[in-house]
Amino acid sequence: MSTASPAGGSLSFRTRDSRWRGALAVLREMRREPGVTRAAVAQRLGLSSGSATEITARLRELALLAETPAAASGRGRPTTVLGPHPDGPVVVAVDLRQEDYRCAVAALDGRPEVLEAETHADRAADRVVGTVARAVRHACDRYGDRVRFVSVAVAATVRHGRIAQSAALGWDAVDLGALVPHPGVPLLVGNDATLAGVAESRCGAAAGTAVVLHVTIEVGVGGTLIVDGRPVEGMTGAGGEFGHLPFGDRGLRCPCGARGCWDLTVDGRAIARHLGDPPPRDPRTYARAALDRMAEDAAVRSAVDRVAGDFASGLAGLVNALDPGVVTLGGLAEPLRAAAAPRFAAALQDGLMRFRRADPPPVVAAALGEDGALHGAVAVALDRFLTEEGLAAWASGRAGRG
Repeated sequence: MSTASPAGGSLSFRTRDSRWRGALAVLREMRREPGVTRAAVAQRLGLSSGSATEITARLRELALLAETPAAASGRGRPTTVLGPHPDGPVVVAVDLRQEDYRCAVAALDGRPEVLEAETHADRAADRVVGTVARAVRHACDRYGDRVRFVSVAVAATVRHGRIAQSAALGWDAVDLGALVPHPGVPLLVGNDATLAGVAESRCGAAAGTAVVLHVTIEVGVGGTLIVDGRPVEGMTGAGGEFGHLPFGDRGLRCPCGARGCWDLTVDGRAIARHLGDPPPRDPRTYARAALDRMAEDAAVRSAVDRVAGDFASGLAGLVNALDPGVVTLGGLAEPLRAAAAPRFAAALQDGLMRFRRADPPPVVAAALGEDGALHGAVAVALDRFLTEEGLAAWASGRAGRG
């Protein structure tokens, strides 16, 4: 099966075809650097001008790529800027957090555009899943068969692509299959902190670093170890549950069922406990309010200082065990460090093995902020689409329209 190209040739739908490999390489460069020129891509990939022109013409015909004239820059032939086709494939991404959700769509440049966002009326699983499913259905109705994947980042432990447990949401096993309105659209489910780490390693604060430790604080601690752009997820996908390491008080029982979880010593629940307040319904909002009150309240300063020290001590243990090149801090982790910088620095240094102290890995703020999980959900979906099989399926569908 083939489809005619403007150059008079055809683009085979078979996998392992050299022309598909060239097309994939061009699309991956466009994704890696949105706004890249055709001339720059040709140079990086070692393509002749004629080959680059032919490949991009075929990708335009298949609604996979659009070209616009590049700004003139000196002598030489004019080139074009590569971008996603306005009728091209998209992925729907959902960031499902303790208090709210966001539903977004992204084209092949990987930039999520939020379509709907809403605070949960309550956290009952059926209510939340039903509300999010409506948002996903609206997106799928809007974009039709352009939607290739629905990708969900969720504040939960994920095993085998399913929610096993969510201490943040108060859920045990929950099936998210109802989020996909059409059976032909694959569903991907990942832990939100893991996906944020993927995004930081690809296009954020740790881009270009081979081994990245991403740690975030929202309700408890989450994170992941990224090696060459891929998360180390363990046998079943549940790796990276750093918050459930026994770095905390063994007298405290975590909602996950274990005792002594680090989670309970580093977020808004810990600050409230140190201040003698009842456990907050929303630990994230409580912690943010406490950070804002530090300047005028010595008790709050003391509580935050203690939590920052407990966080840094555990982080040092992770650095000792995992040997990252860079540590990125997401969510409330960076504001917590900044609010109690001397205590954090001292506790981190104290916890490092002696040989690491002279040259510890940089600890930097995550660049993508609250959008990290959305970017990560988009990234893993585009990884799945930008394969020979994924392009062949898209091209076959385009040919079927004719």
